[in-house]
Amino acid sequence: MLRGDITSAIRAAVMQELAEVGYGRLSIEGVARRAGVGKTAVYRRWSSKLALVLDVVSDLAVRKMPLPDTGSLRDDLEILLQIINQVLKHRLASQVVPDLLAEAARNPQIAETLQQALRANQRNVADQLLGRAIARGELSPQIDTEAAVDLIIGPLYWRLAISRTRIPQGHLPRLAAVTAAALQSELMSPPPPAPRPPAPPASEAAPRPAAPPATETAPATVVPPVTTPPPGATVTA
Repeated sequence: MLRGDITSAIRAAVMQELAEVGYGRLSIEGVARRAGVGKTAVYRRWSSKLALVLDVVSDLAVRKMPLPDTGSLRDDLEILLQIINQVLKHRLASQVVPDLLAEAARNPQIAETLQQALRANQRNVADQLLGRAIARGELSPQIDTEAAVDLIIGPLYWRLAISRTRIPQGHLPRLAAVTAAALQSELMSPPPPAPRPPAPPASEAAPRPAAPPATETAPATVVPPVTTPPPGATVTA
């Protein structure tokens, strides 16, 4: 077996073991036995069970999901929902995803890896599906992309991975239509900031402060002029 084939066989064996026994009971011995290789072949590539699982999950997370361009937001959404439906209903995904989510509550490293996987998927959907719809003028450039991706993926993921309820016939087209209408709602795009009022002209920039009121002063005392009596005049009191 070629070196690359050994690595691929080990990766496939990890997913099979996760689906059948879960992370808690998964062992290097079980992975090696399923892959048809010795334990040393596994340990030469990964130092521990945790490192092995984190690497396999991360590798799957960074693979971009191809999303065909149908020319309309509603049809793009319907194809995406069909892809998600097929992936999450697959035996491996339906067993591995819930198990890893439960393990993430106890293991911060697994939690961080799953968060990175979710962010990678969100960027993929935002770049392809939302980006094309914005370019076609179907969505506002100001749309809240994080909330939009939650709205697109959340309802179907809840039904398949959490509540595990059956998808009735005609549900996906109806869900795509409802989601498209919600994404095009004004509520999904924050209003543009209000324009600032123009600055006044320099001559009217700021009113001059009013002069302080004049202080009232007491009226001046009028003093009659003093005259000198002529010689020989009688001065009376």
